[in-house]
Amino acid sequence: MQNARSEHPFKRARRDGSPTTPPDPRTAAADRSLSPELHPDHQTWDPEQVCAFLKRYGFGDPELQTRFRENKITGSLLHFLDESLLEKLGVSSLEERKKLLHYIQRLSETPVVTMKVINDPIHGHIELHPLLIRIIDTPQFQRLRYIKQLGGGYYVFPGASHNRFEHSLGVGYLAGCLVRALHEKQPELQISERDMLCVQIAGLCHDLGHGPFSHMFDGRFIPLARPEVKWTHEQGSVMMFDHLVESNGLREVMEHYGLVPEEDICFIKEQIIGPLEFSMQEPTWTYKGRPEEKSFLYEIVANKRNGIDVDKWDYFARDCHHLGIQNNFDYKRFIKFARVCEVDKKKHICTREKEVGNLYDMFHTRNCLHRRAYQHKVGNIIDTISLPALCTWSLGKYCPLDRTWLDNIFLEILYSTDPKLDAAREILKKIECRQLYKYVGQTLPPVGCEKIKREDYKCLPQEVASAKPNVLLQAELKAEDFIVDVSQLLPERFAEQLIRVYCKKTEKKSLYAAQQHFVQWCSDRGFTKP
Repeated sequence: MQNARSEHPFKRARRDGSPTTPPDPRTAAADRSLSPELHPDHQTWDPEQVCAFLKRYGFGDPELQTRFRENKITGSLLHFLDESLLEKLGVSSLEERKKLLHYIQRLSETPVVTMKVINDPIHGHIELHPLLIRIIDTPQFQRLRYIKQLGGGYYVFPGASHNRFEHSLGVGYLAGCLVRALHEKQPELQISERDMLCVQIAGLCHDLGHGPFSHMFDGRFIPLARPEVKWTHEQGSVMMFDHLVESNGLREVMEHYGLVPEEDICFIKEQIIGPLEFSMQEPTWTYKGRPEEKSFLYEIVANKRNGIDVDKWDYFARDCHHLGIQNNFDYKRFIKFARVCEVDKKKHICTREKEVGNLYDMFHTRNCLHRRAYQHKVGNIIDTISLPALCTWSLGKYCPLDRTWLDNIFLEILYSTDPKLDAAREILKKIECRQLYKYVGQTLPPVGCEKIKREDYKCLPQEVASAKPNVLLQAELKAEDFIVDVSQLLPERFAEQLIRVYCKKTEKKSLYAAQQHFVQWCSDRGFTKP
């Protein structure tokens, strides 16, 4: 008998006498820090999991398991085994070989994981793992159907009717595309099936914490209604994910599909918000869900390092599609050339130099979306007008500041007959009838000029009203007649601060007076002429 260590048992002779080997399967690399998990789909097993299967059924002989490891017998190769090959691998007894073949045959009778196919308008027919479907089919995730992706932007762009629900499906899908591509191209990274499933779940659940009208809730409403609370939608997402898992009994479901909840729930949340715990000693690696050699996994869903992540790829493509704006960034090309490289002794997702043009297109698309859509002057003022109505609602006995908030609160206020909501109702009726505040103009702090600090925002209307132009005005305006909106464009390092002024009085005389006040204020501040 030939030594199994010197020749792979599956190398058969072709008709011309040359050896042939079956196609390499998608193997799941073992996580050496844990005991192997027997995934329900045996085709995903790596050699360590195959050895765990052997041991479970009484084939725990160390020499036999060594031969299975050395010959790289994975779950997808088990059905190739016959008595002759088992004998080569060291199962000498005929009775034992028949017994093992019986157990292997039973594996094929176990139903494999069936992926669900969803037809997405952006990515086409996408496949989602059953565990992802279980997460999607929960009340906590389904509420995303009722939260507009672009908030008040729907009142400007008729096509911007899409919701956080479909965006989340898209991010979960793209997260799977990128991590699986890395797994297939670089098996030495030892990306396991557990890793890939956790990355997809993080992509799916990264926006669970959004409130009504998306970024208006955490960017405008919370600072106004609860200034003492330092709230982000990422914080809300990890809180909601915990609630989703516990209230729907998903820990057992996670275990059924091969996850280890104690570690993997932590890993999923860290991908969304970053390290969950901070040490005063500043350790070199602050994440708990995965070791430092898998640091690149944290750059897929929400890349805290350079902002290149699948979240942006989906909303670029989806928002451009619904807004009618051109998207020149090709995420499929990026995935094609993505590799994990060691940079400064850490593993990061990188791409080749020739792809720099594609990345420029990505940031250019982001800039265009902010200037033309996300910071649109009418969308911003609709968000601003809505704030007092939402504050009135939240301060009453109607709805606490919790995770039940949905966009339909707008309609609840609008069609309520409660006299306590009369003022809020009148505000929203003006939006419905397009009786909006008038846009006065915008300005920018020049290069080198100190930007306006957030704590000074509330003083800006009074400053504009106090700026006395050297012209005769036929209308007198006060601080309460102005709204000054400060927006940030581009990444923080190269941030541009855009200052827009609106006037609540809409007649021509008041609007002219407001314009003159604004021009004078810009001159006094040294800002660009509006």
